[in-house]
Amino acid sequence: MDLEHKNEPHVVAIIPARYHSNRFKGKPLHKICGKPMIQHVYERAKGATILSRVAVATDDERIADCVRGFGGEVVMTSSDHVSGTDRLAEAASLMDIAEQDVVVNIQGDQPRFPSEIIEQVARPLLDDPSLPMSTLIYKIIREEEIHDPNHVKTTFDRHGMALYFSRAPIPFQRNPEDSPSPTYYKHLGFYAYRKGFLLSFVGWPEGEWERFEKLEQLRALEYGYRIKVVLTEHDSVEVDTLADAERVAQLCEEK
Repeated sequence: MDLEHKNEPHVVAIIPARYHSNRFKGKPLHKICGKPMIQHVYERAKGATILSRVAVATDDERIADCVRGFGGEVVMTSSDHVSGTDRLAEAASLMDIAEQDVVVNIQGDQPRFPSEIIEQVARPLLDDPSLPMSTLIYKIIREEEIHDPNHVKTTFDRHGMALYFSRAPIPFQRNPEDSPSPTYYKHLGFYAYRKGFLLSFVGWPEGEWERFEKLEQLRALEYGYRIKVVLTEHDSVEVDTLADAERVAQLCEEK
């Protein structure tokens, strides 16, 4: 092992997964190109060499049985969690993870992400022990995403630290006739947390801006913590509906 990195914290990926979804019940078990979606996500994560461990956190035995069936690790969690981050934190507390280890939250509905983005989101916390969390952003190239509230926009400072996240277009261009137009960046749902910070984060009361925007990461900013944003060249397709799943299946078949 490289002596320079032998004392680095471990990096562990946890994939929160629940069966009941308002828009797509049973989504993790939906088959895409012959495999359950959760298996696609798990296998993509396993392809990231930076990870020492990958686990699925769920409260549903159907999902747990599926994951065990393809040889994956499962952590059973409470059914009372409001968010995937709460489930992530419980799983991290149940696993043998040190306070300074890095926990990567991988959304269970993104079955096509390139494995290398796990390195991209985790690396800042390995390089800077003072950082509590990081996340990924992607330059928007489809204009319709700028005004779509389901695509969260991000602004950041010259050091790559997040200033704000919003469902509205930010920055707002006061004079549309001015040139050039702003560059917009969207937030991708991959996070890396220091384990100790993650457990503290889920214990804080909901932030005011979080309550309005329905974006948990704003809680960290409101409480005065830094979030490193990493610009990636890889977009990631989220599966929120059956139509999304069919589109991903088509991409798999075309590859």
